[in-house]
Amino acid sequence: MRHFTDLAALDAAAIERLLESAQELEAEPLRETLRGKVLGLVFFNPSLRTLSSFQAGMAQLGGSSFVLAPGQGTWKLEVRDGVVMDGDAAEHIREAIPVLGQYADVLGVRAFPEGKSLEHDLSEPLLASLLRHTCKPLVNLESAMDHPCQALGDWKTLDDTGVPRRGGRMVLSWAWHPKALPLAVPAAVLKMGAMRGMDVTVLRPDGFGLPAPVMERARALAAGAGGSVQETEDREGALEGAHVLYAKSWQSPRYYGDPNGESALRSEFREWCVQESWFRPARSDAIFMHCLPVRRNVVVADEVLDGPRSRVVPQAANRLHVQKAILLDLLGGSR
Repeated sequence: MRHFTDLAALDAAAIERLLESAQELEAEPLRETLRGKVLGLVFFNPSLRTLSSFQAGMAQLGGSSFVLAPGQGTWKLEVRDGVVMDGDAAEHIREAIPVLGQYADVLGVRAFPEGKSLEHDLSEPLLASLLRHTCKPLVNLESAMDHPCQALGDWKTLDDTGVPRRGGRMVLSWAWHPKALPLAVPAAVLKMGAMRGMDVTVLRPDGFGLPAPVMERARALAAGAGGSVQETEDREGALEGAHVLYAKSWQSPRYYGDPNGESALRSEFREWCVQESWFRPARSDAIFMHCLPVRRNVVVADEVLDGPRSRVVPQAANRLHVQKAILLDLLGGSR
């Protein structure tokens, strides 16, 4: 594995290898395999789980890490090509990334979308630029339209819980949020469920359907794995016999780049907060998942988040295990 930027870029054997490695690392977490290796982490946007889990994971494998937040203790970085740099950015990623590659054995970068043009963000221009300019393995810590580390951790959580791959039913449900959030996590989770061979339903109100290219790719992946992908506004129908309800908030593609229009549309759906009553049509053992951070009694009610269905804490813990497996694979470490 040269880079880890898109879960769908890996074949089934590679994913199984990572999941098996993650299980072994969960059972025996402390190794010296990556002694002397350095992980460089660049966060253009905030993080709690991704930052802490990667640093903890590298330490547990015997390596070390450094963290940069451009503009906060380091030079602000310019990411656009062909720009006249007469603003507040003092350095361009064309120089910064190759330089950091001299100091680190593997690089991880998080950069959220610009949020102005859906077509632009769907093309992942920054991620493509990073791949062009790095000489070291690159890990996508969340880009404009993907979060493969979250998706792989979620895959392990579903396996751990006994949710079937082929034939398992997952509902990816939109939930209300006071802010217009990126599409990366729902797109990544949808792709993961499709690759797993599950029957995935995107449950969302009108105007919040995921972009057509995201849905089309997921349907193609599902077809190849023996699963299916559909979308609906019918909550009862979507949750009928479901094994898992995965809640996530995301902005409306219909009003992408139009905050006023998006906010007006969003205001109509504040009742989209996951309650225990939502699970009535689902299986009695259906679980609840969310990537975190989550706003209590806004996205999901306390009764669900604190109840026996919730898997949000082990789900977050699995980020550590799968990311250690990714680091070992990228750096050629033995399991």
